[in-house]
Formats: sequence, C-alpha cells, structure tokens
Amino acid sequence: MSLLLTNTTIVTMDQSDSDYQTQPHCYIAMAHGKIVEIGAMQQCPTTAFTDVIDCQNRLITPGLIDSHTHLVFAGNRAKEFEQRLTGVPYETIAKQGGGILSTVNATRAATEAELVELALKRLSALTADGVTTIEIKSGYGLTLEDELKMLRAAKQLEQHANIKVSTTLLAAHAVPPEYKGDADSYIRYVCDEIIPAAVDAKLVDAVDVFCEGIGFNLAQTKSVFETALSYGLNIKGHTEQLSNLGGSELAAKMGATSVDHIEYLDEQGVKALAEHGTVATLLPGAFYFLRETQLPPIKLLRQHNVPMALATDFNPGTSPIASLTMMMNMGCTLFRLTPEEALRGVTCHAARALGLQDARGQIKVGYDADLAIWDIDHPAQLAYEIGTPRLHARILNGALCHD
Repeated sequence: MSLLLTNTTIVTMDQSDSDYQTQPHCYIAMAHGKIVEIGAMQQCPTTAFTDVIDCQNRLITPGLIDSHTHLVFAGNRAKEFEQRLTGVPYETIAKQGGGILSTVNATRAATEAELVELALKRLSALTADGVTTIEIKSGYGLTLEDELKMLRAAKQLEQHANIKVSTTLLAAHAVPPEYKGDADSYIRYVCDEIIPAAVDAKLVDAVDVFCEGIGFNLAQTKSVFETALSYGLNIKGHTEQLSNLGGSELAAKMGATSVDHIEYLDEQGVKALAEHGTVATLLPGAFYFLRETQLPPIKLLRQHNVPMALATDFNPGTSPIASLTMMMNMGCTLFRLTPEEALRGVTCHAARALGLQDARGQIKVGYDADLAIWDIDHPAQLAYEIGTPRLHARILNGALCHD
C-alpha cells in the first residue's frame, strides 16, 4: 500500500525547531505505513503509487495525539454537575453514592461490549478533531477483573475505528470500597496482582498513579512505579493537581514520560522535569470545568525548557469534553500558551509524553504516516476557532481514513 499526497503545505512540528516549520508546495510519499519521502513539488516522483491525492495546497499537520484520557467508562455524572451548581457540597454528593465511586459502580456493572460501544461514541468526536493516537487509562474498575476489562475494551477500539491506542493502567486511581481505610493493602494488591496480570495479558503500555492527598502518598506511588519499571513499562503520574506533594519530582527522577495536571508544581519540581526529560501535560479542561484558579507554572516550564503537552483528560467527573482543538484554545486563553505551543502540545510533545517521540508527532521521513489534512490557511486557526469543522481528512498508517 502506497499513497502520494501532492500540493501540500506541510507543518512539520520538528522538535529541534521553535516554529511550526511550514513548508508550502510539497509532496509526501508514504509506503508500508511510514513516511518515505518529502520534497518540493518540482521533484515530485513520477513512479506509480496505489493512490494519489491532490491536497490543493491544504495544510497538513501530524495526526493529533490526545495523550491523557479516561475514555472507557460507564454511566455519567450530569446530575452531580447540576447538584454542585446548586450548592450541594461534594461530601454530600459522595455520601449519596456520587463521585468517582459512582463511575466505578457503573463501570463494574457494564459488560466489555457495552464499554466499547460507549467509548466509540466519544472517540468519534475526537477523530473528527484530527486525532490519530489516543491514550486511554483504566482506573474505574479497581479490581483485577474490572481493570483488565477496561484495558481490553480500550484495545478493542483499534478494531472498530481508525485510531491508535496507548493503554495506561491507573488502578491506583482511588481506594476502592473493599479496601476503605487500608490504602497500603490496596497498593500491594495493585503491585502483586493487577500489574503482573495486565502485563501477562499484553494489555498495558504504561502505569499511572494519582499521587495526591485524596489519592496515594509518595511511598505508595513509589511502590507502584518500582513494580511497573520492573516489568519494563513506562510510568506517568497525576501529580500536583490539588497540592504540592512532590509527586512530579519523584516521577521524573524515576524516569516518567510525563506528569499531568501540575497546577501546584514548584520550581524544584520543574527543574526535576527538565533534568530528566519528563513532559509536563497540561489539562485545561479540568481546570475550566472545576473553575480552578491555580494556574500551572507556565513561565517556569518555559524558562527551564520543559516540553508541554495538552490533552483532553476526557472523563465523566471533571472534564467531559471530547475536543482536542478546544483544549488548544483553552490552553491559549486560560494558560496563555501561544498557538504554536498548543500545536506542539498535541503533536510532538504529546508523542513524547507517551514515549512515542521517535515514531509519531512529526512529519518526518521514517515516522508513522499519521496525518491530518485541514481546510485552514494557517496553523494558528486550530487554536483560534471553536466548533467550525476544519478537518478535511485523516491519514492513518499511510491510508486515507473514511470516517
């Protein structure tokens, strides 16, 4: 299978540069799922290709990457959303069976097929936004059986949609009812049973931990990370969202590909990210939905040259927003990123957050032929306009997607 795109304007997102690296009047040749040649139209190859598409000078970016989602779950929490807006405290909602445990109960009750069907509806909105790679976390099962069920459902999405899925085990998301008051025992269960089983079933690419006062402490987080690393898995952390516990620094020193949320991250933590090459993943959807006021340390991240990814954090409780380009806009309006930083956050830096920086997130010879073709004049429009359809087509593994 080979595909030739002609008359393109390429936005390469080369990690070695600090601009979009826009190249007009180019062609892109693809074969066997990879980009094999890029050049000016004057040197466009004349050899036969299986397919040739005249892009009519449309903008081509790398396929977008949503590097932090909780896409697989059952139920919804719209009623809780309404309750919060009418002044009902979260503690009251939780006592009524709401909060994360309501999603846990609904997810446990759902079949694997039902989880796939629900996730496909959410995924369709993201693919319409130009997404070609998505990270999906577990974390609403909190038992061996249900965590594996969620990961299997996530993996199944590749069979039903034109998408690449990176799976993350987030069993250390919350203490389940069965272990109430005994988080240490639950962490031992995660380390001794859930992680090994997920590895044996070939269902997991990375392991995540919610390191926070209402989640797990540094010692518990370290135990999970050590176990994950012993199985050769990537590690990442939900860290510094509500307080500064030092989870980001711990994760970075242990080799995490990313730390996510990080609103309360201090300069010591930022320096640790810079030293160890860890990506800071910003999640403006949760910041917006929860009406937070503590901004991530954007100036410090820039000062220390820490790569910043952007993601939807799609989940039922704090960011039910299935639009990565809207996250680009929120990253600019709420966090004051530049449109170029926002685009890097959903391409080359998002790839790095998943440990995929050598294969995705850039338009480069030898990289996966995952591209988005846009009906826009300038890449800044992706972060500027909300709601207007701009995607012309997606390319996945060098083939045109008929979404």
